[in-house]
Amino acid sequence: MIRYERAADGIVTLTIDDPDQTANTMNLAYAAAMTAAVDHLEAEREDVTGVIVTSAKTTFFAGGDLPMMSQVTSDDVPALFELLGTIKRDFRRLETYGRPVVAAINGAALGGGLEVALACHHRIALDVSGTRLGFPEVTLGLLPGAGGVTRTVRMLGLGPALMVWLLTGRRYKPADARDNGLVDQIATSESELLTLAREWIITHPDAAQPWDRPGYRMPGGTPSSPKLAAQLPAFPATLRKQLKGNRMPAPEAILETAVEGAQVDFETAQLIETRRLISLLTGQIAKNMMGALFFDLRAVNGGLARPRVEVLPATKVAVLGAGMMGAGIAATCARAGLPVVVKDVTPELAARAAGPGIVTTADVNDLRGCDVVIEAVFEDPALKAAVFAEVEPVLAPGALLASNTSTLPITGLAGTVSRPADFIGMHFFSPVGKMPLLEIVVGDQTRDEAVARAFDLGRRIGKTPIVVNDGRGFFTSRVIGRFIDEAIGMLAEGVPAPSIEQAALQAGYPTGPLALADEVSLALVQRIRRQFEAAAGDQFVRLPSHELVDDLVDNHDRPGRAAGRGFYAYAEGKRTGLWDGLARLATASGRAVPFDDLRDRFLFAEALDARRCLAEGVLRTEEDGNVGSILGIGYPAWTGGVLRFAHQHADFEGRATELAKLYGDRFIA
Repeated sequence: MIRYERAADGIVTLTIDDPDQTANTMNLAYAAAMTAAVDHLEAEREDVTGVIVTSAKTTFFAGGDLPMMSQVTSDDVPALFELLGTIKRDFRRLETYGRPVVAAINGAALGGGLEVALACHHRIALDVSGTRLGFPEVTLGLLPGAGGVTRTVRMLGLGPALMVWLLTGRRYKPADARDNGLVDQIATSESELLTLAREWIITHPDAAQPWDRPGYRMPGGTPSSPKLAAQLPAFPATLRKQLKGNRMPAPEAILETAVEGAQVDFETAQLIETRRLISLLTGQIAKNMMGALFFDLRAVNGGLARPRVEVLPATKVAVLGAGMMGAGIAATCARAGLPVVVKDVTPELAARAAGPGIVTTADVNDLRGCDVVIEAVFEDPALKAAVFAEVEPVLAPGALLASNTSTLPITGLAGTVSRPADFIGMHFFSPVGKMPLLEIVVGDQTRDEAVARAFDLGRRIGKTPIVVNDGRGFFTSRVIGRFIDEAIGMLAEGVPAPSIEQAALQAGYPTGPLALADEVSLALVQRIRRQFEAAAGDQFVRLPSHELVDDLVDNHDRPGRAAGRGFYAYAEGKRTGLWDGLARLATASGRAVPFDDLRDRFLFAEALDARRCLAEGVLRTEEDGNVGSILGIGYPAWTGGVLRFAHQHADFEGRATELAKLYGDRFIA
């Protein structure tokens, strides 16, 4: 697990190389190996001049053993406490060894990997594409529990440690990590990495951690110092503002661990950190988040839903439509190194998508040889059919035909092209450059090779592709529609709009549903619903929310944010507050709805419809549903995803029945 090699100059290289995994993790084998390695160092102390800690993997160290951590129960607490104590004691032995210790970081060092590096006196990072440093624990409902909080606070001070590293979950490139204080040098090659490490050891024989030197003072002061004490109330206030009432225990635990640990000695701070990590690990929220954002995400990105067929990679992409979505898709493909041609009806309109490596045109002949075409024009089936008919003759033989539609059934659109087996939905999310999800929609005639090609293209451009079957609204648009409908229905019931928005935020949604509806466009919400209504005929069920949207759009001319008028009022494109006429739109006299019911109505409305999507075959896997709901439509991350929420709820069926009795049959489980 850890190779021990002492050179003639007395410099020992500890090379971490787990024989049973492709990446090094902080598992039981690592803990035993590090204890043995430090024992070996202590036995040879007089012959050792310094230590280099590095890795034989393409990454440095991947972090904690999440499969083990996700299974922790209260019965495992004593063993986990002992394991963390062993890991921390060995780190402490290493940093107080009396010889310079350098971390030669030859790839990603995340979470536990960065904690390994922080236990060294000097950190040198290899500047290659895969090298990232950071503490992603907060995004999994955890905190860095192998000394990460304690050392980062003592190295940088409370403010920078919390606001730059511990609470953000950000993964920094080497230069950014250096600029933010946790990397000391950067190497451009593996040979330079080890050369710089040896040079630093030779020139710093008396190296020690800052907090182990006489006269050490914490940067920015401790909580007892008047200046920092005056700033402390801003930390929880800022965190509260960021969380918006969301039930996320990890950020609060990190803040408490950092502040309390800064007021005590190093060993006591380590103990505080251990206890808080164990408390998080034995809670349900961390298990939910690890389940979705590690295990489910890994399965989805690993090709869980990709057909097992061999296909050629995309070589040249055509994008039809240079609006916001088309330009975003083109830029994302171009950043991945793909040649991209964007076509619109005029050169001027096409030029909106101009950027590095992107050709813009109004001439269909410029699309010759493209083996992928992604249509991103207005949501009108006739228009989509026309643009495909125009471009199909010039595309490469067998080109993938993809539509970025968010709601129109793919099978219907495929009926207008000459090769429906190669037609597929590739539903991107706005803004394309930031949103990680890609919803791949399979029509009735779509062949496996087309699915595989779309999936591979999605991974190449850095997206997480979920694969769903066809149906109006697919999975994401259909389920988020329940969220928006429920909110507008509450408004129709007479529930005050601020309570609706606040209930969603406190349930864990990133934005209020009324604000979201404005962003999407109420006019678009109305048009999509009318398309659903026309397709369903007598089977369509009208809701009070539908009446309210029609009233708002048709009678009050409030179509959404783009027009500067919706549920909210706007000035120069910015929300200024909820429109003061909303209360007059209620179709009922109003009743007192418990706040917990408001929150649960959002969560259950989406969870119940997601279960229907799974039962109907729209969703192919639960993993796709969980990942898609968090990354694509903002379902609260603390739940572990829309389907996991139903599984882990203490009484999902009973609560759904209760909501159905109070608010309608849509909550029948």
